Amino acid sequence: MKYPDSLDKLIKGFSKYPGIGPKTAERLAFYTITKMDKEEALDLSDALKDAVNNIKECKICGLITDNDICSICASNDRTNELMIVESSRDVIAFEAIGSFKGKYHVLGGVISPLNGVGPDDLNIPKLLKRIKEENIKDVIIALSANIPSETTALYLKSILEAMDVNVYRIGYGLPVGANIEYLDEITLSKALEGKKKM
Repeated sequence: MKYPDSLDKLIKGFSKYPGIGPKTAERLAFYTITKMDKEEALDLSDALKDAVNNIKECKICGLITDNDICSICASNDRTNELMIVESSRDVIAFEAIGSFKGKYHVLGGVISPLNGVGPDDLNIPKLLKRIKEENIKDVIIALSANIPSETTALYLKSILEAMDVNVYRIGYGLPVGANIEYLDEITLSKALEGKKKM
């Protein structure tokens, strides 16, 4: 039996999420239409539309925000230390521990030739511009402990060395192969405390 077109479309929509296979997408779609009341389902739909229409990248750092400039870049209370991260989720993870008082710069990925991602695909030009314009002297590279992230860290170190900045790399407490966004607060705190100059 073929599903109604609207249900089939919903299943296909859920299956676009990473890690969601056909069966899970089917379960999510059926739950949405049979277990959620209509108001809950419409609220979910409205929240999705609102996020898609209003979330954008901060013009300065690349963090997701619903304004042109994120609250971190707009703050006057931040130190002039800059932490380079892969994604907005990494910023949220570091902000949750509350021990870093500087600014962030979101690369939007890491160098991965196998996936067709090179330095030109990352938010590096804005990074270099910020370092000059904001007179930043200390940069912390806070990328996950895996091969693409290490490649990216070494690339960044090579271009930052010519800019008269101190380049640090977090490392203590980060298990090899782990993603920053999944680490607990204590591990992240220790990693930040154990930053080292590259």
